[in-house]
Amino acid sequence: MATVLSYVVTVTTAGTAVQGPATGKGVFTIGADPANTGYIYVGSDGAGDVASTNGHKLGAGQQVLIQTGNMNQVWFDASVNGEKATILAFEFFN
Repeated sequence: MATVLSYVVTVTTAGTAVQGPATGKGVFTIGADPANTGYIYVGSDGAGDVASTNGHKLGAGQQVLIQTGNMNQVWFDASVNGEKATILAFEFFN
């Protein structure tokens, strides 16, 4: 089976955080879709949520590189309904 290397997370309702996909441990690039009209907020408050008050803010086309044990530990929220974040696996670890 092929390893999934890229993902898209859509925040259907602004203000309602969406959990990232289940992955292995690795380094990932997270980008705000260039077509977004608002902001994507990335992070985790430790209780399965993220918001504009505690997330890393990405405008359209901006990216951040993170290392995590699993992308499902990372949450996504948005300032506008339907905004998208793209995720690209940069490197996986055992």
